[in-house]
Amino acid sequence: MNGYLLTVLHHHLPFVKHPEYKYFQEEHWLFEAIVESYIPLLQKLFRLTSQGVKPKLTVSLTPPLCEMLADPILNEKFKEFLERSKELAEKEVRRNRGTELEEVSLFYKRRFEEIENFFFQELNGSVLKGYKELQEEGSIEIISSGATHGLLPALQGVEEAVECQIKVAVKNYRKHFEREPKGIWLPECGYYPEVEGFLKKYGIGYFFLDSHGILLGKPLPPFGVYSPVKTPKGLTAFGRDPVSSKQVWSSKEGYPGDPVYREFYRDIGFDLPLEYVAPYINPDGSRTYTGFKYYRITGEVPLDKKEIYNPERALDRAREHAEHFLNSREKQCLEVKGKIGREPIIVAPFDAELFGHWWFEGPEFLFNLFTRLNDSSIRPTFADEYCQKYTNLPVSQPTTSSWGDRGYFDVWVNGENDWVYFHLYGMALELRRLKKTIEKNPFSTRVLNQMLRELLLAQSSDWTFLIATKTAKEYAVNRLREHISNFNRLKKWLISGRVPEEEIRKIEEKNSIFQEINFWEDWPCP
Repeated sequence: MNGYLLTVLHHHLPFVKHPEYKYFQEEHWLFEAIVESYIPLLQKLFRLTSQGVKPKLTVSLTPPLCEMLADPILNEKFKEFLERSKELAEKEVRRNRGTELEEVSLFYKRRFEEIENFFFQELNGSVLKGYKELQEEGSIEIISSGATHGLLPALQGVEEAVECQIKVAVKNYRKHFEREPKGIWLPECGYYPEVEGFLKKYGIGYFFLDSHGILLGKPLPPFGVYSPVKTPKGLTAFGRDPVSSKQVWSSKEGYPGDPVYREFYRDIGFDLPLEYVAPYINPDGSRTYTGFKYYRITGEVPLDKKEIYNPERALDRAREHAEHFLNSREKQCLEVKGKIGREPIIVAPFDAELFGHWWFEGPEFLFNLFTRLNDSSIRPTFADEYCQKYTNLPVSQPTTSSWGDRGYFDVWVNGENDWVYFHLYGMALELRRLKKTIEKNPFSTRVLNQMLRELLLAQSSDWTFLIATKTAKEYAVNRLREHISNFNRLKKWLISGRVPEEEIRKIEEKNSIFQEINFWEDWPCP
């Protein structure tokens, strides 16, 4: 046995819920992730366990995602989305009958039928149920994250804000999974040494960092990222292996760019006449993805020059890539073991949505990888399991860091979005003041609970990311303005002692995250 593979899939989406609309485009981020990533992944994991294989996959399910997956309104909207997709699949089979696209059309029809059957029969209409069941039988380990995926180093000016992100996350994990989380995915891998005090306070034992967060630690870790380190505060930090990540992440050298794989960007939502696709895109007629994509990557050619997608050939290629990935890890572990004198651990973290959404064949890749792992010279493992075997870990203080472009928060704190933190700090300081000055009673508790929800939702790193990358920038700015405005309106009502019932009810219904929240308990004292 030459080493271990610790695979981590980070599941996260920002909390998006619009009960005031029958159809809202940004809610489809969730629906697309369910049908393209989460359910396909669960299908593969259930199949592995039925074959007696325990993949030992680590998954982070962030609180906003858990709350959306458990939300009755969003669940009903997802069912409607699934029905529309099945209807479109039937239409596409009829439209493409007798053409070169017929087989791919039939593939999509079968796929949506299988997803529907799995969702209702195996999962009983709950994606969270599937993950919980897999954890209970020891096939996966679910870790937590920040309450709303707030970039913790950027919030540290008001320490209660950081502590609250962790405290509420642990409480929410307990609600959904009926146990305590052992580890955490720090949002954006955003780390600064002082955060460990809060992690330790709430029972978190380990976390993950990008490579340089470990490699630049003091003293320099003797085994690099091929062993976790014990921090001076007694927590365990795992560092991302850049070699294995590059084989999957890289758009040019990574597997997802292979010419036989499905082309993400060519979709019938843009190709076909508006009157045909209108029921399946935005009601205002603006074009969007439907999930029906008939072409493969092909190569460096324009979208209209792409060749037809062959699902069987693509799945064969996914098996080949899984074998190549495993062979590469075996060689890597053998070489590293010879140099460090112990079995290394390869930490391979990825965004879960890469598998299925961006890389359509990704779940098949994972299935084949885990199928073969137990017969290889390396083994899948959980973080705790590895630490129990290697108790004498090197001690090192990791450095402040994040993942993403340049590795030091540039994406989330820059000239495009720095204005956000003025408001986040001001809101946090106001909650500090109100906790000391406002009398505790049912009225103040209701209003302050919602004020805390609005602050947490505004703290999401997704909004500053979308502003910086100019991806859905308008929506991100509008969401921030909404939460800031709601916070200020709620404060006004709190001070006046009068609240318009209809208005606060609408805010509570829309921004309904964390129904278990209690301001007096969950907002820490400084």
